[in-house]
Amino acid sequence: MARIAVIGAGMGAMAAAARLAVAGHRVAVYERTETYGGAVRRFERDGFSFDTGPGLLTVPAVYRDLFIKTGKEPLEDLVELVQVDPSSRHVFADGTEVSLPNASRAGVVTALDEALGGGAGQRWGDFLIRAREAWDRTRRPLLEEPLWPNWSVLADQEPYPAVPHKKLLRTRRASTLAEIGAWELRDDRLTALLESHALAYGLHPRSAPASAAVLPYMEHAFGTWYVRGGVRELARAVYERCLARRVEFVFGAEVTRILEKDGRAAGVELGAGTVVDADHVVADVDPVRLWALTEHPLDEDGDVRADRVSPRPARLTLLLALRGPREAGAVHRTVVHAPDREAELDFLASPGGDEPRCPTVTVLRPDDPALRPDGEHESAVVSAVLSSEAGWGEEGTVARCTDFLLKAAESAVPDLRERLLWHEVRTPEHTEDETGARFGGVPAPSLAAGGGRFLHPANTTRLPRLYRVGGWSHPGGGLPHAGMSGALVAGLIVEGPQFRGSQ
Repeated sequence: MARIAVIGAGMGAMAAAARLAVAGHRVAVYERTETYGGAVRRFERDGFSFDTGPGLLTVPAVYRDLFIKTGKEPLEDLVELVQVDPSSRHVFADGTEVSLPNASRAGVVTALDEALGGGAGQRWGDFLIRAREAWDRTRRPLLEEPLWPNWSVLADQEPYPAVPHKKLLRTRRASTLAEIGAWELRDDRLTALLESHALAYGLHPRSAPASAAVLPYMEHAFGTWYVRGGVRELARAVYERCLARRVEFVFGAEVTRILEKDGRAAGVELGAGTVVDADHVVADVDPVRLWALTEHPLDEDGDVRADRVSPRPARLTLLLALRGPREAGAVHRTVVHAPDREAELDFLASPGGDEPRCPTVTVLRPDDPALRPDGEHESAVVSAVLSSEAGWGEEGTVARCTDFLLKAAESAVPDLRERLLWHEVRTPEHTEDETGARFGGVPAPSLAAGGGRFLHPANTTRLPRLYRVGGWSHPGGGLPHAGMSGALVAGLIVEGPQFRGSQ
C-alpha cells in the first residue's frame, strides 16, 4: 500500500484518487479552497442555483466507467442524466436560426438544409463523416493512452482527411479549422457553427489544426447531456465515491512545495510548514503553478510547446435570476453567434484595446426545478470566452462586456430585460481564485497536428513519482478529458511505466 498525496480536488484529481483508493493505496487530497470540484462549482442566492463551470456533459461513458470501476455501481443510480434535445439552437449573424437534434446525423442534415438551404446540411453531414475519421485515428493515442514518448508523431501528422481544394492552379488541403469552413463548408453560417466548438475552449479557428474537427464530432456522436440539479451534482457524486473509498480530504490546505528525496517526489509541504510524506504525488494544477512548486525541470521539451505557459483565453459568465416561468418550447442551449465573425477572430488574435462589440455567446436555460425558487422564476447562465488579458479588474471592462452578453442573450430569452431580477458577474478572476489557473484560463482538449502546440504535458514528469492530472495535463480540458486523465494517472501508478491505457 503506497501513500499518495494529491494536490487539488478537481474532477481529474478526484477521479484518480477514487481509482487509486480502490487499488488499495492510502490517498489524501490537499485542496487550497474550502470545497471540491475545481471549476465545477455552484452559486446559490435567493433560492436560485447556477453551475458556474461546465453546464453540460458529453461522453458520459467516462464517468460511467469511473463508477463501475470504483464500486460496480451505474452512474445513473447516483445522478439523473437527461439527454438535451434539441442539442442546441443557433442564432446566426444574418438572423437565420436553426435547432439541431441530439446525436442524429440525419436529423441535423435535414434541419440545416431546411434552415440554410443550398445543400448546407449535406455539406455538414459529409464533414461529420470526415471528422469521424479524424476521431478514429486519434481517439486512442490522445484520450486513452499516456502521451507517447515520441509525441512528435502526433504533432506532425494531420489526421483530418481534408478535401482537395484547387486555388491559383494549386491543389491544397485544409490544415486549420478556418480553412475547413472556407473550403469545405462554404457557408458563413456553417463556418460559424464549426468554429463555435473551438471558441468555447478558447481555441482560435485560424490557428487551430483541422484535427479540431473532433470537437463537434464528439458532441454529435455521444450526445449532449444535462445532470439534473446541475453538473455540480456530478462533482458531488465523485466526491462521495472518494469518501466511500476512504480518500481523505484536507480543505484550506495550500501546498507550497513538492518535496524531493533520492531523486524522486517524496511528499508535499503545506502553507503552515507541515510536511506530508508520500510515495507518489499527483498534481491537479496548471503548469506555471506546478513549476513553482518544484525547482526540478519537469520536461525535456518545455520550451517547444510554448502554449503551456502563455495566458489562455478565459470565460466571462453571467448568472441571471429571472421572474416569470420558462416559456413552453424553450431550448436548453442557445448559441448566439458574433455579429461580425472576422472582427471577433481579429480581436482574439491580437487582444488589446476595446472588446469586440459582441462575441459568440452561449445561453443555458435548464428546465430544472432544483435551480429556481418556484415555477414562477427561472435561472439562466450566459457565457463567452474572451481574452484573459482584457483588464478584468477594471469596472468599465466588466460593465461593457456584461452589456454585450445581455444584449446577445435577448435572442435566447424573450423579454430578458423586463424579466431580470438580478445578475451575478463571474469574471476570469473568480475562476483564478477558485481553481488557481493563471488568469482564469480555459484549458482546451489535446489535439493532433499543429506542430505539437495543441498537446498538453504528459501525465508523468522527469521527476519520478510526480504525476500531472486534470485539464492542464494530457489529454486536456473538459469534463470527459479530466476523467480520462484520472484513469491514466491511476494506471501509471498501479501498473507502472508499462501501462498503455484501457483495452
